[in-house]
Amino acid sequence: MTSQIRLLDRTAVITGAAGGIGRAIAESLARRGCNLALADIDAKGLEVTARTMAASGVRVSTHRLDVSDAEAIAALPAQVLASHPGVDLLFNNAGVALGGSFEDVSERDFDWLLSINLQGVVRMTRAFLPLLRRSDDARLVNLSSLFGLIAPPGQTAYAASKFAVRGFSESLRHELAGSSVGVTVVHPGGVNTAIARNARIHANASPQEIERSRVLFQRALTMPPQVAGEIIVRAVERRRARILVGRDARIAATLERLAPISHWRLLERISKSKASRRPPATRSGRPARTGA
Repeated sequence: MTSQIRLLDRTAVITGAAGGIGRAIAESLARRGCNLALADIDAKGLEVTARTMAASGVRVSTHRLDVSDAEAIAALPAQVLASHPGVDLLFNNAGVALGGSFEDVSERDFDWLLSINLQGVVRMTRAFLPLLRRSDDARLVNLSSLFGLIAPPGQTAYAASKFAVRGFSESLRHELAGSSVGVTVVHPGGVNTAIARNARIHANASPQEIERSRVLFQRALTMPPQVAGEIIVRAVERRRARILVGRDARIAATLERLAPISHWRLLERISKSKASRRPPATRSGRPARTGA
């Protein structure tokens, strides 16, 4: 194998491709001449992504898919092969968010999140691994999260799923060592996608609490998805086993390694220090003028 993966004329399957990081990954791959099989539950968003890719001249197929549906996933490889000669890359990107403490979140909602964020990854991997093995140079890319490195309060379900994706990916990497299939796990930090706006909040939350949670979460999502997508694809090209996307992910990974128990207190101090340095807001929401 060469030191860098050649993406020209390869085929990549991407879940969650209707927007956000999934669409950005598709754009970065298309610029490199990689053909695309785009999957998402959002059919309209998929068509927008597909139209965006059309100018690149690559082969694009779209597949409406609910990654919590085991039968739909099992049927997907045959559908992809109807449009493409094979599969060389699989990006398990689809995911959802759920806010609330463990005691507030219902078992039904907890299981709903795991069915998408974890079982979707496992089932997609099981379905497509035989096709990836047929490739002479394949890559499985699983999207974990900043919350697959650290686990803040109010994110028990999401953190559980993303730590599990991390563990699944790292174990599978060892199992596939020496084969033509490499495994990459990605930990994006605050990427500006719709995940906060679309997140479920526990049933006991008031409308005010829901809005406050979404606003606070959205403020932390600052990196444009196009930047994140390019970082991910560039690192996949270089066969990186682990990708930390954003300064926040790099800081969290370092603190967790240095202080595996007390890192959350350190992060809270950093957050409070940043907040205290922000200019006070006026009633309009704009920073107030300070100084002369």
